[in-house]
Amino acid sequence: MKSSNFRIVPLPTEITEAARRAVTAGAADHALVTAQSPGSCPCRHCLRWAQPGERVILFPYAAIPSGHPYSETGPIFDHAEKCERYSATEEYPAEFRNGRVFRAYDSNYNLIDAQVMNGSESETVIQELFENPETAFVDVRSVTHGCFTFRVQRA
Repeated sequence: MKSSNFRIVPLPTEITEAARRAVTAGAADHALVTAQSPGSCPCRHCLRWAQPGERVILFPYAAIPSGHPYSETGPIFDHAEKCERYSATEEYPAEFRNGRVFRAYDSNYNLIDAQVMNGSESETVIQELFENPETAFVDVRSVTHGCFTFRVQRA
């Protein structure tokens, strides 16, 4: 379903490439792992789940910059091999309709609202969060692990 008032922002390619360099260099906080089961390792760059046997990099990421009360660093996955960055930015990624929480932030990175979503109403919830003029962006995160998945910005 296409949206007219928001766009999906996957992890920038520069961060993914930096993670690949870091794991190759042996960075202690970057691990090369193999996906063991479907639905266990979501790539934040292409916004699809790694398939069993695919290699992914597990590394720390802070979606909210340090120096803000809601800043937190958490683990995320990216494919170890080159993948195309998610490009259907006017469409909510179908693979992430379940088990997500939407956190709305203001321009100072303060959390102002949050809603848990399981199902097809993702676009509706995002649109409702953006009805608040204070909402600068929405971060989509895992309900179970709390990990950052992607950002949503106004179109």
